[in-house]
Amino acid sequence: MSTQGRRRRRIMRMALAAGAGGTALLLVLTMCGSDTDSSAADAPSRPTTKSSPAPAAQLAVPPSYATGQRWEIPDASPEQALARASGLLAHLERLPKGRFRMRTLDVSTGQPGWSGHPWQPPTAIDSSVSDAPGGAAAGRFPRLLSVAREGREFFVAWSFGRTSGDHLTSDTFVVLDVYDALSGARRRVELPWSGAPTVSGSGPGILITDGRTRNAVVDPLSGETARVPENALAHPRGCTGCRRLTEVRAVTDKGLLLSGESGFWVKGGWYSRNVAPSGADPASGTPTSVAPGLLLAKWRPAKKRKDARTHEIWAVHDTATGKPIAQTRCHKPAIEPGEFPRAVVSPNGGYLVAGHLAFDLERRKAHCFEQSDGSRQLLLATVGDTGTAYGATSARSVADALAGGGVPVQLEVPRPVPQPLAPQVRIPQFEVAGVGVFSWTDSKDRLHLLGHPRRLP
Repeated sequence: MSTQGRRRRRIMRMALAAGAGGTALLLVLTMCGSDTDSSAADAPSRPTTKSSPAPAAQLAVPPSYATGQRWEIPDASPEQALARASGLLAHLERLPKGRFRMRTLDVSTGQPGWSGHPWQPPTAIDSSVSDAPGGAAAGRFPRLLSVAREGREFFVAWSFGRTSGDHLTSDTFVVLDVYDALSGARRRVELPWSGAPTVSGSGPGILITDGRTRNAVVDPLSGETARVPENALAHPRGCTGCRRLTEVRAVTDKGLLLSGESGFWVKGGWYSRNVAPSGADPASGTPTSVAPGLLLAKWRPAKKRKDARTHEIWAVHDTATGKPIAQTRCHKPAIEPGEFPRAVVSPNGGYLVAGHLAFDLERRKAHCFEQSDGSRQLLLATVGDTGTAYGATSARSVADALAGGGVPVQLEVPRPVPQPLAPQVRIPQFEVAGVGVFSWTDSKDRLHLLGHPRRLP
């Protein structure tokens, strides 16, 4: 046997003796190549996701979750993305030299899934711009979201900045790293962009917008980008107010969802004036939050109603038709919030919560949790497939409730009677596949994610 052949056999014996870790290293070395290649064959890194009988610091969770079983991500990124149909959770791992790697986990089992190749985000130009990461912006991560199109799910890591190290250039880009949720195949899309972008994935496309006239939609299947010119927004006939404060809100299966000063509509489809909920002023609709296939909107009561000055109507609409699915009435707040709570939908699409609102979409019923004077003490943050929702009273915001602020509360949306939990209990960030995902931050300011399955009945 030649010297080269003996050396090759010795290397293989060393790799086999090293076990799974050595095999994973060989796989990584052999798969290195173009960043656009599939990373499904990239071996998962077991040390980043572990399972053990109990967390190092026991976290108090609602009694409906089992404490003796759990999985843990000990150093998670600030944001995670969830592919609900496949039950996969995506998070980012920080690597040396300003690089990141996408990692996945099966929420139901806690087992690691695929992990992507390392990549470099653009260099941030301003720490105040969309929390953009990269370069000198130490401690910042790319943002994460999920999007679904034609039955396929994708994870998207996005960031904004300069794609080269030249700080003198004025060229800035929105950079999207789009992964197939099942295979891990990755595609990078770079779009020239100036000013702070907002990126969302509540529809079948990835929407990039400045909130007004500059908009683009990226197809996650092909990576193709379509700019939306201002003169193509197609305002509804007869709605003069729709031409003021025009904004693209989301991408729907039927087209772009837009809003103006006096209504909202889907381009080429329906118009809010024609789908107002019962008892509402048809010209008063204001969209507040969008979820896949659903829109939460606020309306003023019709002027002739006795509660026109004291109440408002909240409704969940089907984005395909615009028709309301369920609605409820609430007192007007003394001071309008600067930002409305995000709509959170259960994985099976049967329930929706948003702050002081809860909707049972299957039974077409809705509830508003408030005090008689219109103050809103209960804020709901998550809801599961069984209709169990979690939130907190006396919390400053939904984010505060998720971080442990206020008094934790549990309720069943079909039978909406809030039940207080013990003060030390942490509510789940979300629930999917019968597993609640909780977060806590350790003394070294590292974020931990814990998955606790629901107790068997």
